[in-house]
Amino acid sequence: MKKSPIQPVIIAGGSGTRLWPVSRRMYPKQFLPLTTSGNNKQHTDTLLQQTVQRIANLALYTPIVVCNEEHRFIAAEQLRQLDCVHSGLILEPFGRNTAPAICLAALRALELHDNPLLLVSPADHHIANETSFSQTVQTAAGQIKAGQMVTFGINPDRPATGYGYIKTKKLKQGALNAVEKFVEKPEQKTAEKYLASGDYLWNSGLFMFYANDFLAEVSKHNNDIVNCCKQAWQDQSIDLEFIRIGVDAFEKCPSDSIDYAVMEHTQKAFVMPMQASWSDVGGWAALASVLPKDNDGNATSGDTLCVDSHNNLVRTEDKLVAMLGVDDLVVVDTKDALLVASKPHADEVKKVVDWLNQQTRTEATHHRVVYRPWGHYDSMDSGDRFQVKRISVRAGAKLSVQMHHHRAEHWVVVNGTAKVRVGDEERLLGENESVYIPVGTTHSLENPGKIPLELIEVQSGAYLGEDDIVRFEDLYGRS
Repeated sequence: MKKSPIQPVIIAGGSGTRLWPVSRRMYPKQFLPLTTSGNNKQHTDTLLQQTVQRIANLALYTPIVVCNEEHRFIAAEQLRQLDCVHSGLILEPFGRNTAPAICLAALRALELHDNPLLLVSPADHHIANETSFSQTVQTAAGQIKAGQMVTFGINPDRPATGYGYIKTKKLKQGALNAVEKFVEKPEQKTAEKYLASGDYLWNSGLFMFYANDFLAEVSKHNNDIVNCCKQAWQDQSIDLEFIRIGVDAFEKCPSDSIDYAVMEHTQKAFVMPMQASWSDVGGWAALASVLPKDNDGNATSGDTLCVDSHNNLVRTEDKLVAMLGVDDLVVVDTKDALLVASKPHADEVKKVVDWLNQQTRTEATHHRVVYRPWGHYDSMDSGDRFQVKRISVRAGAKLSVQMHHHRAEHWVVVNGTAKVRVGDEERLLGENESVYIPVGTTHSLENPGKIPLELIEVQSGAYLGEDDIVRFEDLYGRS
């Protein structure tokens, strides 16, 4: 397929709380391998990576990605795994919803091209029929005119109550249709009427418009958003491959979605129908609907056994989960949390997350496995005055030169080679070799090899928090 001069914009700032405990604030669903896509039948590519590859098949320009400051290294690493060249990784210091995020991307796009045609896509949606997706986008790109604000509507196949709807004046497939109105998520009977009428589409959250046209429409309906974003963009700084915007200006920016800020007010809204087996993967029930199932309707992932059980979603990371004589359940087991819910109540998991936040429980925000720009660590065990971690360092990566005021550390290499600096001494450690770092001693860890470095770290001391790190040097610009 011939590539079009489209500037892709990928919005990757969501929190995905309805997919807890797999999706958490510090590692939300867009960075997780939840579904399969295209020719990839294994759960290996994340939703962000699927989005990048889907758009790369049809767009001439490399993508602009907008993500949260806290997720910058996760996003960068997942793009690196695809060898994806991008046109900017824009960091939001805090979330302000989709309208400001797209404004920032539009300002970046105008630096690169003369009023480019933007294709805006969330990073956390699932699209099974990529051929249909590509053909529909190409059709829309060929029909769109200056000034038009185009959204893509999904042809509904059931009376879904979890999606917003778009009503057209007279729905025509394969053509841009004038939007009559946007409708909030309906009740079941109303959704059935929408489906029967043939005049309604699901609101997908995918958009297309020219950069200048978008900024003009936002200015018309919510000028504060554009003014704040322009000031924040003017105050930007470059940090490695990241574009950091002005914090003070962006903090004053109103938080609003593109639907509320623009699309529901503009007189220039058009919709292109799409048949692409789409899902926003908004919760466990939505995820279950797009996963492959066994003969009893069970969607499973990991080491699972289902006996006389039907229509369950079962997901486990590191232990056997056996289901016996149960139906219509969602069972999700992670290293530090277990969710058991009936399918009708699965979309209410945010109530659990709210409770965890009220109790300041870390399970709301962090996984037991924590990712860093150099690799990741797994907090395997902890108690009074000790903590045990399994640390994995990517080939060629290096942790910061640092010290701790309250803890000592003991490292044991179990795989690979470690280049260790303790005080003024530097040495190489192989498998089964170890080193001790006393409290207050400057130290660093590097993987000089070609394979991942794995080691066990035993911390001991009066305080073992992650904020007891004083960094002196850091390849990744962390303070």
